[in-house]
Amino acid sequence: MPIRLIIVDDHPIVRDGLRGMFAADEAFEVVGEAGDGPEALALARRTEPDVVLLDLRMPNLPGAEVIRRLREQQPAVRILVLTTFGDDADVLPAIEQGATGYLLKDTPRAELRNAVQAAARGESVLSPAVAEVLTKRPEPRATLSPRELEVLGLIAGGATNRDVATRLFITEATVKTHLIHIYAKLEVKDRAAAVATAYKAGLLQR
Repeated sequence: MPIRLIIVDDHPIVRDGLRGMFAADEAFEVVGEAGDGPEALALARRTEPDVVLLDLRMPNLPGAEVIRRLREQQPAVRILVLTTFGDDADVLPAIEQGATGYLLKDTPRAELRNAVQAAARGESVLSPAVAEVLTKRPEPRATLSPRELEVLGLIAGGATNRDVATRLFITEATVKTHLIHIYAKLEVKDRAAAVATAYKAGLLQR
């Protein structure tokens, strides 16, 4: 089944370009577009997308608040930020509120396509520039065990739970247990936030 996608950006020309790119690809189904946060929330409620491709700075509602409300409204939805802003004032709130990934608008088309597919699988996606922002702000918050660091390092590289289990010769249930402990220690709710926080704390290095 194709990935159901909505595109949220306040610039019509950007929406047109993204729609043209994804609508021409049979792996995706563009189920709607929105020009601001409130419109995005209403659209997501109607269409129940798999992935929301979201700009951050739009009228009527801050991007981080849109992410928070989307996650409350539809916990299973994946939110991939696509914006021109890559400084920590934008990146950190977006990740902390539950964005699955964060890319800049200069991302090549093929990478963007792969990122939407990865986000649909629940994998965290961070552009190199965004990861660099996170690594420049060390703020130790917790200590992870060597095994937890191994798990999180693989997750940061895009591995699924099954991939991690195979690589480390453990069960998927054990991977999930490690992730629960990691989330608790880092005080986060999901994989993307765990990866972002670990970079920020200096627990992971690129």
